[in-house]
Amino acid sequence: MSLPSSSPLAALRDILVAVTEEGRGDEPGTALGYGLTLAAAAGAHLTVQSAARRLTMVGGAGLGFVDGLVADENRRLRVLAQAVAERAAGDATRAGVTCTTEAPALAYPDLIARLTARARLADLTILDAEAREVDLDRDLIDGLLFGSGRPLIVVPAGCSAWPAGRIVVAWDGSAQAARAANDALPFLRAAEAVEIVSVVGEKDLSAAVAGAEFAPHLARHGVTVSVNVLPVVDDVAETLRTQAGLFRADMLVMGAYRHARLKEWFFGGVTQSLLARSPLPLFLAH
Repeated sequence: MSLPSSSPLAALRDILVAVTEEGRGDEPGTALGYGLTLAAAAGAHLTVQSAARRLTMVGGAGLGFVDGLVADENRRLRVLAQAVAERAAGDATRAGVTCTTEAPALAYPDLIARLTARARLADLTILDAEAREVDLDRDLIDGLLFGSGRPLIVVPAGCSAWPAGRIVVAWDGSAQAARAANDALPFLRAAEAVEIVSVVGEKDLSAAVAGAEFAPHLARHGVTVSVNVLPVVDDVAETLRTQAGLFRADMLVMGAYRHARLKEWFFGGVTQSLLARSPLPLFLAH
């Protein structure tokens, strides 16, 4: 059921769910359900891109039987991707959600470029979480976050439906954290409780804007907010995971960082750790 136009979620008019079919059969598959229930609650248009990763031969044509195997696999992936798109369209119709579906078959770099460009036309994009660091979905997260200018929700297995009634905002006073909190305002305003969490002890935050100073800004937007300053335990990511559990959070909002790839793969340590192991959806912005 759509919420009234006065609902904070009414600010979300266009939601993109991106699904990539690689034929492994082990993808979490929760982003579609999460996106559909969110679109239904917000009264938003849902776009589903179910893309098949098209395999290509390296170095030109190979042996005939190898070319045939590649062609057969590409046909199989296209069929799987199209089936996902058709199922999503049917689910959206039954839920009363206006939905557009696309099922392109694209080579690796073209697939990332296509979805990144499409994300620029949406209010936010929703993807399945991927625990492996070297993976197409991790490349998609990287491209969407740092190339689309739009926020992203990464949904782990077991979280196939919105809502997010209780939200933790990871706050370190940085520009990235401020951007993420601002982009997440529709969710924060709709939540029953929001906690700003600052983890201290790993880096110097003396020059940063404190969470207690940021809280009044959220309160002026109608957010029910509290502030919690915690000492780091093990590391920042583990401290955030633990606190999110104690707060019974349904979503974690945080700014995303990207470091040199030789140091970390795509993301800073906290983002990387949470992408690899998060029990709840991550709302990320850069």
